[in-house]
Amino acid sequence: MKKLLSVLFLLAMLVAEAQIPDHIYKPNIHAVKLYKSGDIYSYPVMTVNSNDLLELHFDDLDADIKNYYYTYQLCNADWTPASIQSYDYIRGFQTNSIRTYRYSSMALTRYTHYQATIPDRSSAPTRSGNYLLKVFLNDDTTQLVFTKRFLVVDTKASVSAQVQQPFNGNYFKTHQRVQVAVSTVAGQINTFSPQDLKVVIVQNNIWPTAAMIDHPSIFRGNYYEYSDEENTTFPAGKEWRWIDLRSLRLMSDRMQRMDEADKTRTDVFVKPDVERGSQVYVYYQDYDGIYTIENSDGDNPLWQSDFAWVHFTFIPPGNRAFEGKSIYLFGELTNYLPDDSSRMIFNAEKGVYEKALLLKQGYYNYSYVTVSDKKQPGNSMSMENTEGNYWGTENTYMVLVYFRPFGARADELIGFSRVSSVFQR
Repeated sequence: MKKLLSVLFLLAMLVAEAQIPDHIYKPNIHAVKLYKSGDIYSYPVMTVNSNDLLELHFDDLDADIKNYYYTYQLCNADWTPASIQSYDYIRGFQTNSIRTYRYSSMALTRYTHYQATIPDRSSAPTRSGNYLLKVFLNDDTTQLVFTKRFLVVDTKASVSAQVQQPFNGNYFKTHQRVQVAVSTVAGQINTFSPQDLKVVIVQNNIWPTAAMIDHPSIFRGNYYEYSDEENTTFPAGKEWRWIDLRSLRLMSDRMQRMDEADKTRTDVFVKPDVERGSQVYVYYQDYDGIYTIENSDGDNPLWQSDFAWVHFTFIPPGNRAFEGKSIYLFGELTNYLPDDSSRMIFNAEKGVYEKALLLKQGYYNYSYVTVSDKKQPGNSMSMENTEGNYWGTENTYMVLVYFRPFGARADELIGFSRVSSVFQR
């Protein structure tokens, strides 16, 4: 019996380890959004034991009624599951049913819209840290549908950050350096060494490129400074491209054409994009890579918005495919990941890269990135061949401070700050 329990526990741990943050496991699920209640542009962050609320929205294109449930998974600073039982960080029920749903109306695409307010009064996180919101079917956690990240903060440290131009000549014109200062005076934190704190810097909500720093550059008592350029420097990119899908009756400025020939679907063709690395940098306001669900054709964007197949085209220099590299559509619309669902296909006859995504009406930021086809450690996304990098680009950075007390089994999130690289223009 003990051996059987050990095997079951090991299998459960393997399943937990395999869960991917911000990932959709079912093809019928679209337009998953999690944000602060009432603020569609925000990142889902809440304070522990507060009245902060988050909104969850998603659509099921099967257009039927299913029994969706959700729960929380506490994670460490690196998003590995914390080795702690759920009843140690969830107050009340361990799982919750999503009871609010509505059928779509005024749309060619039939779907069911689900929504929930988090946390529920009967179930809430009690510890600070990184959390995965896990949505699954029929109160069976093995039938995972999707995951979304959110943060719970217990402020015990003051955090200040500043975005600067790097000193290194190789990065001076193309990168941005984030200088971070942390003070734990007010929080009465007992640290045995400077390595007890971890600082994570996230550019534009892009977790795959986040920097984790566990050694301060300067340490004096309760003051920690993180300013090492090797760990705090990010490629600046350029302002994000956009496509306005808020109306599918009138064409917006980035649309080349709309096609509704068969009356069962809408196809939107975006004006072809070209590389911007050789172009002069131009500042304009963007949403730093996110998308919003909005609708100018109906009253309610949640269930009166339609879906469209949106066709993106990228014209490489000389109409030739990148040698040894693949190009991906990048942004929140593809969960910031270069994978099969975001990889663009080269059309040799036209000399362009093409990709079509099924998107709900709204306003979308996006970019293009390249990744080397060589399967080796260190392969990373790059905008050098597609967008270019300019040090003065406006980007938003999240700075997170984690602390693990002596003997604890999970990282606490004790500090949070956001800073924008708005330089004088």
